[in-house]
Amino acid sequence: MFQGHEYHCGETQASFSQGHWPVQMGLVAGYAKQHGRGLGVWRSCLSRLIQSGCLIPKGIPEMWHRLLIVPCALILGWGVVTQAGPPVAIANEEDTRLEQRFRAYLEETFKARPMMATRLGDHRFDSQLDDLSPAARAANLERDRRALAELRSTIQPSRLSANSQIDLEIFQRDLERSIYLQETFDPFRDDPRIWGEYLTESVYLLLTQSTLPKDQNLANALARMKLLPTVVEQARQSIGAPPKVITETAIRQTKGAIDFYTDEVYEVAGVPKGQEPLASATKPVIEAIKKHLGFLETEVLPRSQPDTWRIGKEKFAQKLDLELDAGITADEVLAEAESEATRVERELAVIARQLWSILFPGEVIPPDDQPGRRAMVRRVLTRIGDDRSSAETVLADIQGNVKDIKQFIQKRNILALPEPDRCAIIEMPEFMRGNSTAYLNPAPPLDPNGRSEYAVSPPPASWSAERVESYFREYNKRMLDILSIHEGYPGHYVQLEYSNRCPSFIRRVLSSGTFAEGWAVYTEQMMLDEGYGNGDLKLRMMQLKFYLRAVINAILDHRMHCTEMSDAEALELLTGRGFQTEGEALGKITRAKQSSAQLSTYFVGRMAFYRLRQAVQRELGDRFDLAAYHEAVLSQGTIPVKYMPILVRRHLKLDRAE
Repeated sequence: MFQGHEYHCGETQASFSQGHWPVQMGLVAGYAKQHGRGLGVWRSCLSRLIQSGCLIPKGIPEMWHRLLIVPCALILGWGVVTQAGPPVAIANEEDTRLEQRFRAYLEETFKARPMMATRLGDHRFDSQLDDLSPAARAANLERDRRALAELRSTIQPSRLSANSQIDLEIFQRDLERSIYLQETFDPFRDDPRIWGEYLTESVYLLLTQSTLPKDQNLANALARMKLLPTVVEQARQSIGAPPKVITETAIRQTKGAIDFYTDEVYEVAGVPKGQEPLASATKPVIEAIKKHLGFLETEVLPRSQPDTWRIGKEKFAQKLDLELDAGITADEVLAEAESEATRVERELAVIARQLWSILFPGEVIPPDDQPGRRAMVRRVLTRIGDDRSSAETVLADIQGNVKDIKQFIQKRNILALPEPDRCAIIEMPEFMRGNSTAYLNPAPPLDPNGRSEYAVSPPPASWSAERVESYFREYNKRMLDILSIHEGYPGHYVQLEYSNRCPSFIRRVLSSGTFAEGWAVYTEQMMLDEGYGNGDLKLRMMQLKFYLRAVINAILDHRMHCTEMSDAEALELLTGRGFQTEGEALGKITRAKQSSAQLSTYFVGRMAFYRLRQAVQRELGDRFDLAAYHEAVLSQGTIPVKYMPILVRRHLKLDRAE
């Protein structure tokens, strides 16, 4: 149970239940002056009015309520923080100090790490790049250590409002995580992919997401491009003997970077190919990246190690605790995932049995034992995969299903969709490929009017026809529906748009991958439960298969890093128990070797969302409103999932908080 200090104005609650807002505002001010408790009471009572719905006309979606806070705040004389996001009313002096300290930390960090500033949407440093030398990286670690020590010594949690106490914990935990990762791992030595991010993403983001004028973005991109040869030299001095699988991915992505500066950069910049000043600027960059590619191929790859990617049980447990911040241990995640995988397998078998006679008329169903049920499920899934996209049609197919999904969300009132819609559906740039089939690159929190990108990766041109067919059997047309629910609507895109409107500045900037992935997985089943697909059992099979993938991700994540699981054993887990095609499974094995703890976020997050939904719906009974619940969940920011129960219940004004 989370407990903290907060103001109370219960004595006046009866006066707020009816009437026009000017009268209610007068009651707030009069009560505060009468009791001599100052502006804090004004703020608290106004917050109660807003939360209770007395100040907001009925029918206005929850996500837009905060826009109506501004005139109220001006009437009361609040200090309103307007920089980089929606206005936020500061609850008390200690809350103000906390936010000021966080902003000061960001300011210092952005000066040293311009790429971080760009990713978060602060464009003051877009013409600069990080110093990636060992000395500069050591200074980054020392800055985080100092910030954590100062935070612990200067902010008094007992003086913070209840919401700011959570913000303090989130800030502290983020610093602890950052320090641990920097002290324990050295990606600049062991993961050459990180250098590719500076070589390409540093320019790509300026030309695709920044809301600065086009000419300014191009000027900043040109300035950064001049710095890229230095990045190449620093990479040469830093990269050691990485795991071979990571070096191989870095080589593929570096080839994509050359293609980006040869062709794609002109397209995203809106400049005809070969036109100045871009043509002259790209020439030394291409030469530098080709030099970097040669270094990776001739020096780094030969010294790369085949099996050094495992981080071990102790590090995995520590990293999972800090990265997921979900209040659950690595061993507990594994045990729960094993149990859930068995349950989902049973559900798949039940639905496959219903489809069998339709898909295989006259053919005897396999025996009702584990091998028979798995054979039945696999054959049904394979037949569903016959209805699939191609490299030429996959983008158009996704654009079409997104349109249908959005219409369903609005018709069924799942939640209020963000307006305007700034999500662009694109083919994944070559230099970003190698880690996943699709991703959602959201508008950054400090530049929330920038565009988001739902990017889909077509199969590489180098793949054989058999591998391409396997790929599209896995990502068949019904699976693409589930993918778009997860990545776009109401999954990542919608959730992160809500997050960018969160009143808490700290929660807008700091985010939890477990929350983001958990929400996206939760929406897959929820959408079908609410009627998307009109009861199509083939679509349900794909949803369950996609969810089983998330569950098995957690098992794979743990076993690959905490045991001596071989590639053959991993392949059997993914294809045998998870019903994945071999091509998809091989890609997932590669991904598991290139990351740790991240593959567990999907399952852990989904279980947190599932449990909270069941609990709140049971408590509210007939009063449960699906859209109101979803908006209550999303309005908290992309928070560690362990805070969801107390914050959502507080938002919904439920008596019990956990």
